Amino acid sequence: MARSRPDPVRFSFPGEPDHGGSDSTTGEWMRLASRLVSAILFSGIALSALSFHLLSQEPGSRQVLIAVEDPPEAPQPQFPSASVDPVSHEALPAQSPSSSQTAPVSTPEQNPAQNSTPVQAQPPAAEGSSSSQTPAQQSADEKSRREKAEEQLKQQEKQRVMGVMATFNTTRNKDALPLSPGQKFQLFFKSSTDPWPFMLASVVAGIGQANDSYPEWGQGVQGYAKRFGGAYTDAFIGNFFGNAVLPVVLREDPRYFQKGTGSFAGRALWAASSTFWCKRDKGGWGPNYANVGGNLIGAAIARAYYPPSERDVASTISDGLTVSVEGIVGAEVIEFWPDMVRNHRRKQAEKLARSQAAAEGKAPPNQIQNQK
Repeated sequence: MARSRPDPVRFSFPGEPDHGGSDSTTGEWMRLASRLVSAILFSGIALSALSFHLLSQEPGSRQVLIAVEDPPEAPQPQFPSASVDPVSHEALPAQSPSSSQTAPVSTPEQNPAQNSTPVQAQPPAAEGSSSSQTPAQQSADEKSRREKAEEQLKQQEKQRVMGVMATFNTTRNKDALPLSPGQKFQLFFKSSTDPWPFMLASVVAGIGQANDSYPEWGQGVQGYAKRFGGAYTDAFIGNFFGNAVLPVVLREDPRYFQKGTGSFAGRALWAASSTFWCKRDKGGWGPNYANVGGNLIGAAIARAYYPPSERDVASTISDGLTVSVEGIVGAEVIEFWPDMVRNHRRKQAEKLARSQAAAEGKAPPNQIQNQK
C-alpha cells in the first residue's frame, strides 16, 4: 500500500486569492513574521552603515580605522618636553597648545637673551693627547737646553790667559746650563789635546831635568822624554777621571765658575775653595769629590810608570795633593786675570793720553785738576 506524500506549504502574499481552509491562516502569519524579521535586519544594517559613515567624518576617526585594520605596536606615552634656554641653560616650563598659539612673538629688543649667540661647548680633549704631547714637549725642551749649553761651551773653548793658557774649564756665566755627559767628555778631550798641556808638560820636564828628579830616569834626551811623558800622562789621567768620568757618575760640574765681583779676599777664597767645592748638575753646591778623587786616582795609576822608589802610599797621596794645590794656584790666576788685563789697559790709556797731551803742549787733565 503506497504512502501518500503531504502537500507542500505554500506562502502567499497579501492580495493573493485565498484558497481557503486553516492552511491559509497559518501561511498568512508566517508571511508576516518573515517580513518583520526582514525589516528588522534591514534596519540594523542601515543603522550600522549610518553610524560607520558618521564616525568616519569625525577627527581622529582615521586613526581608529587604521587601528582596526592593522593594529600597530602600543604607542609610547609622550610627555611635553621642556625647552632649554641656550644661554642660561635653565629648563623652561612647557606650554600648552592653546597658550603657544596665543603667545605673542618677542623681538630681540624685548628679549635680549634670544639675541645673544649661544656658546658652543668645545668637545673635551682626549685623555691620551696630553700624555702623548708631554714627552714630545720634554724632548724639545731638552734639545734646546743641549743646544744652548753647546753654544756656551763653544764660547768657553775660546778663553785663554795671556793668549796661551787654555781656560776651557772656566765660565763667567753664573747661570750656565749644566753639561750633558757627552759634553763633559768633549770638554775633557778639547782640554787634553790643546797645545797648552803639551807646553806645560815640556816646562815641567825641563825643571825636573834641571833638578835631576827621579835619578833612575837619567839625563839626556831619554831622561827628558821620560819626564815629559810622565808629566803629560799625569795631567791626562787626572783630567780624564777628574773632569769626565767622575763628574758624569757623581753629576758634578767640572768647570770653575768665576766670581768676578766682590772684595779681593772674598774672590781669593772663592777661587781657592773651587778645588774642594763645586756646583752640581741640579744647581746646588757640594764637595768636589770628582776633582780630589781624580787627582788621587791619577797619582795611583802613575805609580805604574814611575821609578820603584816612588811606588808607595805616601808618594801617591803627596802627588795627588800637590796636583790639587796646583789647581788652586791656577784658579787664582783665572779669577784675577781679567782684573790684571783691565788694569793694564787703563794704564796704557793713561800713558797714551799723557803722551798726546805732551805732544800738543798741554797739561794732562789730571794735572789740571790737581792744580785747581
